[in-house]
Amino acid sequence: MGKLDQRIKKICKVFGLLLFSVATSFCSYAQDKTKDNLDDIDSLIDELFFDDQQFLDELMESNFSYNFLYTSFSYNNNTFFSGRDSGTDQFNIIPQISYYHSSGFNASISGIYYQEFDPAWDFTSVSLGYFNTFGKTNTFVYNIGYTKFFYGDDFDDFTNSIDMNIGMRNKKRTLGTTIAASYLFGSDETYQIVSNSFANITLKRTPKMALRLRPNINFIIANQTITFIRPFRSPTGPQFRVFTQDVFDLLNTQISIPISMSTNSWDFELGYNLNIPKALSNETDLTTSGFFNFSIGYMFDLNKK
Repeated sequence: MGKLDQRIKKICKVFGLLLFSVATSFCSYAQDKTKDNLDDIDSLIDELFFDDQQFLDELMESNFSYNFLYTSFSYNNNTFFSGRDSGTDQFNIIPQISYYHSSGFNASISGIYYQEFDPAWDFTSVSLGYFNTFGKTNTFVYNIGYTKFFYGDDFDDFTNSIDMNIGMRNKKRTLGTTIAASYLFGSDETYQIVSNSFANITLKRTPKMALRLRPNINFIIANQTITFIRPFRSPTGPQFRVFTQDVFDLLNTQISIPISMSTNSWDFELGYNLNIPKALSNETDLTTSGFFNFSIGYMFDLNKK
C-alpha cells in the first residue's frame, strides 16, 4: 500500500496548496481617491484589510511613491481541503510578510501550520511578482509572479508555481471579480484556477476608522489525480487494485462573509466561510461545511523617517 499512501499524500498536498491559494489570493476592493489619500499613506490602510492587493491597487492610482511592508496573521478554526474534511478537526495558521514598491515590484514570504499534521509546519513559500493596472479608468488590475515552496518533509512534486492574477471592478470599487491561475511543477505538474467575485459594503467610516462587510464567493477548479481501490476476481481469490484518474473540474464553491475594521496602521477581520464541495468520480458523502476565520494585519511605511 506504499504507492497508495504516496498518492493520498500527494492529493492532500494539492488540496493544501489550494487552501493556501484561497487564503492568500488576489483581490481588489479599492475605493476612489481623495486628497487626503494622496497626502498620507496611513489613511489608506483601511483599503489593505481584506487582502493586501486591494491596497496596492489604490496606491498605483495615486501617483506617489510608496515603499512598505505589510504583515498579517490568519487563523482558521478548522481545516478543509477544497471543502473536503481531512478526518481530523484542527485549526491552521497562515502568517505572511509582504513588501510593495511603487515600481510595481512585490515580494512575500508565507507558510501554513496545521495543528495535528506531522510535520505541523507544512511548507514555506517565497514569492516575487509585478503588479499594475490598465484601462482608461484603471478598471483592470493584474499581478504576475513566481513562487518557490519549501516543504517540511521530503515532498517534491510541486516545488514551483507560476501565477497570473487578473481582476476587474466597477468605477466605485464596490463590486468586482478576479481570476487567479497557477501552474505548479516540480517532479510532477498540475494547474489550478480560483475565481473570486466580491462586494465591498461600507458600514461606517470616520477619519480614523472604517468598518466594512465584504461578502465574496470563490470557485476552485483544479487538475486532480483521483486515487481509488476496486476489487477484482483472480484465480487465488478476491484481490484489490489501485486505480488513478486525472480530472479537471470544479472542486469547491466557498462563500465567505467577513466583516473588517481598520484603524491607523492596523486592520482586523472576522468571517464565516461555507464550503459546498462538488463530488468527483468515486467520491461519496461530501457535505457542506463551515469554519470561522480571524486575521490581523499591520503596515510599516518604510518611507517614514
